[in-house]
Amino acid sequence: MKGFLLILCSVTIGFCFIDESAWAARVYITDSFKVTLRTGPTSQNKILALLPSGKRIKVLDSKDNWSHVSVLMEKRGEEMEGWILSRYLITRLPWESQALSLQKENAGLKKKLATTEKERTEAANLAEEVSKKLGHNTGALTQIQKDYESLKKGSAEYLELRATHEATVSALKTAQSTLQELTLENQELSSSRRNTWFVTGAMVLLLGLVIGLVLGRRQKKRKTMLYS
Repeated sequence: MKGFLLILCSVTIGFCFIDESAWAARVYITDSFKVTLRTGPTSQNKILALLPSGKRIKVLDSKDNWSHVSVLMEKRGEEMEGWILSRYLITRLPWESQALSLQKENAGLKKKLATTEKERTEAANLAEEVSKKLGHNTGALTQIQKDYESLKKGSAEYLELRATHEATVSALKTAQSTLQELTLENQELSSSRRNTWFVTGAMVLLLGLVIGLVLGRRQKKRKTMLYS
C-alpha cells in the first residue's frame, strides 16, 4: 500500500510540472474516491459536484494548479463547467476503470468462448453424424455397385440367351418353311403317282378289254369252224 501511494504521489507531482500545452483534450479523474468540482480555481470556491474516479471530462483551460473543465452530468443531461485541481487529472484510463473494462471484456470473451465451444461441439456432432451417414452411403453405394455388376452380368447372359433364342426361332422358321415346301412337293408327288397309277390301271383295264374282245372273237371263229 505504501509503495502504491509513493507511486501515486510521484505521478501526481510529475503532472504538476507538465506544461499546459501537453494536456490532452480528453482526460479522466485520477484513481481516487471523489474529486470536488468548484466554481473557481481555489479551494474556497463553492463545490458544484463530487466527481467519481474514472469520470471523463474535457479540459478547457488551465491556471496555476487548477484546470477549467467541462463535464457531462448524466442525471441532468447537460454539460457543467467548473474548476478542479490538475493533480487529480490523468490522460490514461484509471486502473479501476481499466479493470472493469477488462472484466467486461473478459466476460464477453467467456461468453463468446462458451458460444464457440457450443458451436464446436455441435460441429463435432454434426461431423460425426455426417461421417456415419457417409459410411452408410458408402456401404449402400458398394451394394449398388455389386447389384449393378450382377445386373450387368445377368443382362449379358440375357442378351446371349436372347441371341440364341432368336437364332433358334430363325432356324425353326427356316425348318418350317422347308418342311412346308417338302410337304407341298410330297403332296404333288403323291398326286402325280396317283394319277400315274390311275392311268396305268385304266390302260391295263383297257388292254385287258381289248385282249378279251380279241380272244372272244377268235373263240367264236373257232367254234364256227368246228360246227361247219
